[in-house]
Amino acid sequence: MNDRQGPKSKPHRPPRLSLLSSGVRPFYFVTFNTHRRVPTLAQNDIHATFCRFCGQARLFGVTVGRYVLMPDHVHLFVVLPPEGLAITRWVQSLKSCLGKTLLSRGVALPHWQEGFFDHVLRSDESYAQKWEYVRQNPVRAGWVRSPEEWPYQGEVDVIRF
Repeated sequence: MNDRQGPKSKPHRPPRLSLLSSGVRPFYFVTFNTHRRVPTLAQNDIHATFCRFCGQARLFGVTVGRYVLMPDHVHLFVVLPPEGLAITRWVQSLKSCLGKTLLSRGVALPHWQEGFFDHVLRSDESYAQKWEYVRQNPVRAGWVRSPEEWPYQGEVDVIRF
């Protein structure tokens, strides 16, 4: 180590990796789609399964905030514990749980497009902006006139930044 350089650092490490390895609870915006965008999700039983799964997630240190279930995709905000549970595994579990309800309704496999989109939020402004975009989805799609009319949306737990 050179005296002028100070302690060794990782100058090329992306900021997200530093955030995730610092003991901070990562706050994600997540989106995933049905296979071939088949409209199977905007149903009362799927919504109930989603809410039940997300409510039980508290037992594992997971906090689900706001969400919107569209007919062919899901948007949600989730905070994971700083250690242990990876976003990939959690989303896989959610898809599996929803898939069981889809199977019970006679919806054939596959249910999900491979993978998902996630974005780590870094500020309350980012959360507010993304939420406004998400809550307007049913309006933009022509399903309702105002976001409040869409029955497949809500907030499992309040997430404060």
